[in-house]
Amino acid sequence: MDNRESPLESVGLMKFRETLSDTFRGKTVLITGHTGFKGGWIALWLHAIGANVVGYSLDPPTKPSFFQETRMGELITDIRGDILDREKIFKVFEKYHPEFVFHLAAQPLVRESYDKPWVTFNVNIMGTVNILEAIRLSKNPVTAVCVTSDKCYENREWVYAYRENDPLGGYDPYSASKGAAEIVIGSYRNSFFNTKKSQSSVSSVRAGNIIGGGDWANDRIIPDCIRSLENNETIRIRNPEAIRPWQFVLDPLLGYLLLACKLKKNPSGYAEAWNFGPHYSNNIPVRIIAEKVVNQWGRGKWSIALPDGNTVHEANYLKLDIAKAVTKLGWKPVYGIDTAIQKTVEWYRHHSTGATDMREFSLEQIRQFTDDAESQV
Repeated sequence: MDNRESPLESVGLMKFRETLSDTFRGKTVLITGHTGFKGGWIALWLHAIGANVVGYSLDPPTKPSFFQETRMGELITDIRGDILDREKIFKVFEKYHPEFVFHLAAQPLVRESYDKPWVTFNVNIMGTVNILEAIRLSKNPVTAVCVTSDKCYENREWVYAYRENDPLGGYDPYSASKGAAEIVIGSYRNSFFNTKKSQSSVSSVRAGNIIGGGDWANDRIIPDCIRSLENNETIRIRNPEAIRPWQFVLDPLLGYLLLACKLKKNPSGYAEAWNFGPHYSNNIPVRIIAEKVVNQWGRGKWSIALPDGNTVHEANYLKLDIAKAVTKLGWKPVYGIDTAIQKTVEWYRHHSTGATDMREFSLEQIRQFTDDAESQV
């Protein structure tokens, strides 16, 4: 038995710590897209609770990146590879025999999908197929959580929250690729995994607009705000009245981890699609997010961006129904929008000083988040 103390156990994480540690400690977990924003956070979390993390991804998509700033390569098995390289993926499965897979590798940006539709469809659909094929052909049981997007739904711009059984769709290439990925996952689940012969199981998860420290992607409101504030520039907003389901990065990640725990024990009861969105009060316009970031930062201003000749369609309203995850998993969002903004801005403020160990600061945010989650049980 491995008695080594993880960085998080030393501060006492109570119930969630026990559930996650009992499931993942000493287990091999493959994360695709570990050099990305959400992939980096879940990799750090899993390593901290004692998992043997294997990451498979391209180089970090931005400089700086969460992966680099937390020195993740020192902690995990860091494999660089394309999700479209099926043979390399198969070799990773053959060598490391992962017991759990969190599939996050993707082309994640709506506006970029207009510039690179072929790449978007290929990566988001065929990349998912490659992972599912590796799981199907694995000689060992695999428990997998495939991350898609809240934008996988056929968005009718209505006030109702989308449920897991609502129609899939997508106006833009990104949204359509995620809707298609959900169909692919469902097909593999029904055809290969929900059978008496299979010991593997697969779920898909859909979250809202994720915010948190360590995201430097283009065309996302928080990174755009931080870049402008650090440079003493006015924040430019394209769609100030667009309403999104904002949530702190650790909220959906806790859902993914708890789902994997349940899925491992009871595949037939949890191998399906799940929403992990925020409280309804977090569904607010982009301009309010910018105002809250400015208030937390202590200075700055925003204005509406002038048309740049590259205007593309973006949904104005989107909301997720999380009743199933709350009822069946016992999961619920931990942070409201003000706390989510506070934690996010704190991360970037500490990073901007150049004097903070961002790995330790990120671990502290995970510890505090888990304590806060426990206090709400």
